[in-house]
Amino acid sequence: MITRLSAAEFAAAVPDLAELLVDVVADGHSLGFLTPFDPSEAAAWWDARSPAVADGGLLVWVSRGPRGVDGTVSLALEPKPNGRHRAEVVKLMVRRDARGRGLGRALLATAEKAASQAGATLLLLDTETGSVAEDLYHAAGWVRYGIVPDYAADPAGALRDCSFFYKRVG
Repeated sequence: MITRLSAAEFAAAVPDLAELLVDVVADGHSLGFLTPFDPSEAAAWWDARSPAVADGGLLVWVSRGPRGVDGTVSLALEPKPNGRHRAEVVKLMVRRDARGRGLGRALLATAEKAASQAGATLLLLDTETGSVAEDLYHAAGWVRYGIVPDYAADPAGALRDCSFFYKRVG
């Protein structure tokens, strides 16, 4: 079951979210962090999102399994008046042992539906070119509008290309 976290629930979930982030980075996925990456760093990153969760600018969903949080996705709403029609899908992650069961697709669909309900008609995201995530976005009807070479380092520090996507919703 996928649930949206309130500000209080988010604060309580930070340790599980940190464990998930460490797992995904350790598996080589480019999420903005380099290895070695420990849970305290991951928890600090999630804690820094607390004000945005509290003010409603960042919506966070989780899926829980036997080991705690096994997947998450966030939706960053655009606060600028000229951009309130758009939002960004960020940090879609699924724990290694929970993959292959459609959880990533379900989390993405949850964020898309919430964006539409919030009045956003244009969604954006980016991901490492050639990644499994890129395949998911293509399959879910997202449109790649560009690739930037050597955009970001993967967890091992190697520069990788990044694909940028959009999707119209609502």
